[in-house]
Amino acid sequence: MNVYKFGGASVKDAHAVKNVIKILGENSGNNKVVVISAMGKTTNDLEAVINSYYAENTDWSNLLNVVFTKHQTIIAELFGTENTDTETAVKHIIDKTADFLTQNSSRNYNFIYDQVVSIGEYISTTIVSYYANKMGLNNTLLDAKQCIFTDNAYTEGKIDWRKTEKELPEAVAPLLKSGFVITQGFVGCTPENFTTTLGREGSDYTAAIFSYALNAERMTVWKDVEGIMNADPKEFPEAQFISELSYHEAIEMTYYGASVIHPKTIKPIQNKNIPLEVRSFVNSAKRGSVISANANSNFLPPIIIKKKEQVLLSFTVKDFSFIAEDHLSILFSKFAEHRLRINMMQNQAISFSVAVDFKREKIDHVIDELAQDFSINRIEKLTLLTIRHYNEGIVNKLTSGKDILLRQISRTNLQVLLREV
Repeated sequence: MNVYKFGGASVKDAHAVKNVIKILGENSGNNKVVVISAMGKTTNDLEAVINSYYAENTDWSNLLNVVFTKHQTIIAELFGTENTDTETAVKHIIDKTADFLTQNSSRNYNFIYDQVVSIGEYISTTIVSYYANKMGLNNTLLDAKQCIFTDNAYTEGKIDWRKTEKELPEAVAPLLKSGFVITQGFVGCTPENFTTTLGREGSDYTAAIFSYALNAERMTVWKDVEGIMNADPKEFPEAQFISELSYHEAIEMTYYGASVIHPKTIKPIQNKNIPLEVRSFVNSAKRGSVISANANSNFLPPIIIKKKEQVLLSFTVKDFSFIAEDHLSILFSKFAEHRLRINMMQNQAISFSVAVDFKREKIDHVIDELAQDFSINRIEKLTLLTIRHYNEGIVNKLTSGKDILLRQISRTNLQVLLREV
């Protein structure tokens, strides 16, 4: 059993879809599950629909139709005059979404978000599945909601592992008799049968869940880079290829924000010692990188991770007393309540500072609810730079001339929160 994951860039247009089918044909056999993300920037387009709807702007229906039109173009290029069934299936998904938004009475943004943004994955898997069958690659389209179960934490669904591990193999096994399986990334199901999502870029995590529940021999993530790099090659053209990485090193990289793999991906496959390949869909003949228990991570280059759109929040007790355990307890519980992850923290005598992702609504709630007890300072548009296995040369190169607001250093990691100038 192998599990493949193809992200949005790998299916962004008709040419890209044909390339995915070529890769699947080269790696023939029924004993695989293929997890696919929304096409290209569809998630962004659907977020525009949601934001328009939530603002009570009637333009949301036009924006939703734009999503359909973009996919209609891809369908026409793939199927020509034989596109009727595929287009009808996609139009049905769009129409159901429009009906939901028309009839919906909830003002829960996260609930609305998950019901709408998830259709990107349903549309992409429909198109790829139909086209694979057209090209002679027999497959069955599986609704991920039938086998990935979560709680009600919309936009960040927490997996019900007991139920998922039991029902996922039962759903997949009979389908493999007639071909491989295609399913949606990013999507889960609540006890009430509503859709949840697993966090932005959560399709990697979906593939890891399938790998874990099916005891896969291998999981492969297909990317637009040749494998794991020590930095984002789009920002650092001199980025170096890393052929192998231990689970531990991969977890560290994803924890600090490396975008090559979703942060939650590693733990499920590590638990069952499943190797994870990162390969290029641009050059599928190349071996790529492997994350495994046996990898040698002793001689790695400096690993550079940049998280942009960071916000620095500094809390000072109003009576100028020392920041103590009771104050920290209040702060941490409030961040946990609003599911606002702390990326960096620093404690001083009378203040406590944290760097968090720019999530305006969550930050506003935290500030409003803590304003009675703390004086709060907020600085936006910052960058969090993390360098693992740093050396003096790379630190000087990346921080020289920058306005540094926070700095932390350990034996293996250096982090600075800075303002780009």
